[in-house]
Amino acid sequence: MRTHHSLRRGVAVAGALALAATTLAPSASAAPDTGPAVKVNQVAYVPGLPKHATVVNGSTSPAAWALRNASGTTVASGQTSVRGADSLSGDTVHVVDFSSFDTPGTGYVLSVAGSDSTPFDISADPLERLRYDSLAFFYHQRSGTPILAEHVGSRYARPAGHLNVSPNQGDNGVACRVSCGYTSDVRGGWYDAGDHGKYGVNTGIAAWQLINEYERTLYVTGADRAALGDGTLAIPERGNGVPDILDEARWGVEFLMRMQVPPGRADAGMVRHKVSDENWTALPTRPDQDPQPRLLSAVTTAATLNLAAVAAQAARVWRTIDADFASRALTAAQRAYTAAKAAPARYADPDDGNGGGTYVDNNVTDEFFWAAAELFTTTGSSGYRADVTGSSMFRGRGFEQGGFDWWWTAGLGDTTLALVPNGLSASDVSATRAAFASYGDRLLDRASTQGYPAPASGYYWGSNGVVANAANVLALAHDFTGQAKYRNGVYQALDYLFGRNPFNHSYVTGYGERATRNSHHRFWANQLDPSLPTPPPGALAGGPNADLQDPVAQAQLAGCKPQKCYLDDINAWSVNEVALNWNSALAWLSAWAAEEAGSGSPADTTAPSAPSGLTASASGGSVSLSWGASTDDVGVTGYDVLRATGTSGPFDRVGTASGTSHTDSGLGAGTYRYQVRARDAAGNTSPVSSAVTVTVPGGGSGCTVVATTQTRWGTGYVVQPVRVTNTGTSTITWSVAFTLPSGHSITGSWNAAVTTSGQAVTARATRSLAPGATAEFGFQGSRPDGSTALPSGYTCTG
Repeated sequence: MRTHHSLRRGVAVAGALALAATTLAPSASAAPDTGPAVKVNQVAYVPGLPKHATVVNGSTSPAAWALRNASGTTVASGQTSVRGADSLSGDTVHVVDFSSFDTPGTGYVLSVAGSDSTPFDISADPLERLRYDSLAFFYHQRSGTPILAEHVGSRYARPAGHLNVSPNQGDNGVACRVSCGYTSDVRGGWYDAGDHGKYGVNTGIAAWQLINEYERTLYVTGADRAALGDGTLAIPERGNGVPDILDEARWGVEFLMRMQVPPGRADAGMVRHKVSDENWTALPTRPDQDPQPRLLSAVTTAATLNLAAVAAQAARVWRTIDADFASRALTAAQRAYTAAKAAPARYADPDDGNGGGTYVDNNVTDEFFWAAAELFTTTGSSGYRADVTGSSMFRGRGFEQGGFDWWWTAGLGDTTLALVPNGLSASDVSATRAAFASYGDRLLDRASTQGYPAPASGYYWGSNGVVANAANVLALAHDFTGQAKYRNGVYQALDYLFGRNPFNHSYVTGYGERATRNSHHRFWANQLDPSLPTPPPGALAGGPNADLQDPVAQAQLAGCKPQKCYLDDINAWSVNEVALNWNSALAWLSAWAAEEAGSGSPADTTAPSAPSGLTASASGGSVSLSWGASTDDVGVTGYDVLRATGTSGPFDRVGTASGTSHTDSGLGAGTYRYQVRARDAAGNTSPVSSAVTVTVPGGGSGCTVVATTQTRWGTGYVVQPVRVTNTGTSTITWSVAFTLPSGHSITGSWNAAVTTSGQAVTARATRSLAPGATAEFGFQGSRPDGSTALPSGYTCTG
């Protein structure tokens, strides 16, 4: 599906596993180890920034905590905050805030109620290392060149793969899977994941993120360009006078250009979707030992637009580095864009999943916008500008459906338009930047409801990549606004990836005592063959996936809560594979985090005082509020207005104010209670004010619902967003009913309480909805293979 990496696999994986099973030892059947009750970022918390841990504890009363240094001396202590039941993990949790302790060091241990955490550091050093380890992943994944011991050590060195040296059968002259009358030289590029396929769409976003990681340093004040310069990576090109990150990215760009159909051939200018094996190979299989014939799949509009976008970006960045390459790249980009406009609906075959994943993407509106944005920024052409400003994605509207991923690339175009000087008006650039902040607020709100905060839209294939890319949106929101809450959200996401999760597991290989060791990979296969290596440091595991597409995960994780659908096993490919686009997201994220960690100031952990003297008066369908100002040691940045319906309902945030007054409009008849709280730039919030009660006469109610099927694949789909709008004049607590086709089931949901009775589904609000306001939820469905039916009959009541 488009939100989920299962599309690149397809049903043919089952055949590959059956082949592999003849030589592989069976996986253990024990339930996954969830680790100590105290879940921490087991790698490092950064000095000067917030520091939180999650504790599995069923008590309804706070518990004492103590932080000890490596010598066993207690250096800080306090009481936990009770959070309660957490739906994504199934745990009942408390939270520890030890932000006030800021002494750098190693070997810290946090103790709560007789349970000790894994040791961790307070230091920025691990992020500095990860900046380079995450990029080294790409050298390890190179195809068509030997991986040299002088750069990676003898354990990871290997011969070149797929150069027509027996037993290899490619990639010097690869035929088309469906005969096209010619062969193509598609050497180079990166192996996409744990297999030997090379794909246009995943190479595209990965190369773009590496180039953008560098390009950002040209335009953001204080960005650390030198950290990405020549001599910073262990690669053969080191010392050539070109920033090493660009040398690595070029390996991907050159491959994409080789995948372009040459002039004079059918579909000239279009790009082949992938080159992969004819059939899946068993695990383990080193690249140079792969005996399978190699085949080129048909062209697709998505792959073609990936080349158009990335080659246009490369032409811009290499213009002063290598003018010849920049010129070739721009020519390829323009040919690709023209070809894509002439063939706008050439989609990947969902049945082309034998020997390589499918990566189906049947909505390329976002890719067209991305490619036009890159070409316009590079050339200034009025034609490309018209395509940018005429797109439904323009001014950040793509964020209404999500952030970054291989299947949703509008945000990549937004990044370029918001970051790189171009011919857009100041108001257009400002609106685009504001969209990053607006989406960032949604991500922070989502994380704030979780016991193990992560800005993920769902837990499907590649959820850790979703977390990393969401953190990158927050990072850019901080670049564009300077607001500390976005920076703090970035490091909170890293906390999750580094172990503040239900397993207390670091999903980054080589980082933390409880880190992934058994990635699904045909060479890093030590679990199956002790003569082969474990993964090198810095590879990101796909992470929790409630769909559990592989037999090992299905056997060991059946019935798991979304954040607990993970297993560190080489055969659990639906949760433990690696991939280019996840590691490019991690590389971008770790570079930004390392840069910001070096400039962090002491954490502000002091909350403002509570607002005083809250008053309320009703007039028509509105309530006017006023209150006395709060005080803060640094400064109050605003106030949150909270409202409850009736005399005992829960309070929800319904507005914000920069001053000491607010009008809450569009209310229906009824009794309401209000509270106000203050907040500062660091995200600290005050205690709430005393409540005030007010009665509003008149009103009415009603709501509408619109459901969008975001993506679908053979055995499932994601419906997101399901948008509920309060069309009445009173606050409502809505519910949405709909019907699943026969044989379908709900495998996951978010932002609503979803229940099923047979094929009838009811989704209920988790908070009230003000008049004129909208709420969104989503769900993931499973269906019999071959079924094309989708849920129907959506109705809203409220």
